[in-house]
Amino acid sequence: MTETADKSYIIPVEQLKTALIVIDGTETIRKIAEVLSAALKGYQTRICPVESFAGTDLLAAHAIFIGCESPQPASFAYLDQMLAHINLSGRPGGIFSTDKKALKYLSTMIAASGINTGDPLLITDITTVTATVKKWTQTIPAGGF
Repeated sequence: MTETADKSYIIPVEQLKTALIVIDGTETIRKIAEVLSAALKGYQTRICPVESFAGTDLLAAHAIFIGCESPQPASFAYLDQMLAHINLSGRPGGIFSTDKKALKYLSTMIAASGINTGDPLLITDITTVTATVKKWTQTIPAGGF
């Protein structure tokens, strides 16, 4: 606590940074999301299966990550519409998948939102996911993970 000249006090409040990881719910993507969650140092993370996603989840998130195993899963329709109509410019985040076509779909889906992403993450070998994800998070602009 710091006293000011007028005898009022300033109480420093540390803001907790949050990261939202929206996934399709498949086993492999869930495992990648768990590794990603652990790699996001300094962030409180929430892994959210897209079925339980609400638009208000995006508002509180300081960083946003999205992963799916196949392109255009039906469960992503609401998220896709939401990202087409919300401005998330400057927020760090990224997309990840085990499928190149899914990454192309996710890239198109987030384009209008303005999420500040690095290169999409393609996981081809689940046994190296920890090292791959840690290295990838360092490439995300303005992330500081």
